[in-house]
Amino acid sequence: MITKPTLAVFASDKGPGTAERASIMSQAGTFFAKKGARILCLAEQGIIPVPLITSARAAGGEVIIVADEEFALPPALSGIPLVRIADAEERLLKVAELANIFVGLPGSLASASNLYRAWVRAGGGASGKPVVLYNRNQAFEVLRGYAADVLSHSVSHHERIVQFADSIDDVWNRVNRLLSEVAK
Repeated sequence: MITKPTLAVFASDKGPGTAERASIMSQAGTFFAKKGARILCLAEQGIIPVPLITSARAAGGEVIIVADEEFALPPALSGIPLVRIADAEERLLKVAELANIFVGLPGSLASASNLYRAWVRAGGGASGKPVVLYNRNQAFEVLRGYAADVLSHSVSHHERIVQFADSIDDVWNRVNRLLSEVAK
């Protein structure tokens, strides 16, 4: 088992449902930090999951940001390690390299798309790097259908690689279980 896992967390507070998403990110950041996880975030085109990062830091957690060249770190986030990479493809590869596991929180289509793109750069189902999606309010129901209809036919043991959770506790339990399986 990895003692301090790095969770690449994909979330966004842009668009409908912003207040609820901010609350979910805050809860997740606090919970993951208290469990000893390192949180890795992607910052592109000025979009960054601020509630996730601030709550993780307030709980004593470690956060790393991989960002584009134009990203300006808000003063409230000073002191966070920031890896600047100009090329979008290289940013995704860096996230894929640093992450032990991918976590998707309800957010925008852009955050779900970035999660998928980073996971593919990590080798997708063949990478051994699993994905846990917090399916609050059926945010990832379309992806659940995709996993059942497409991944099940193309990725052996897809159910061990892509999982859906119903609470932040459930996300963490699945992260631990999946990382234990990967370590075997």
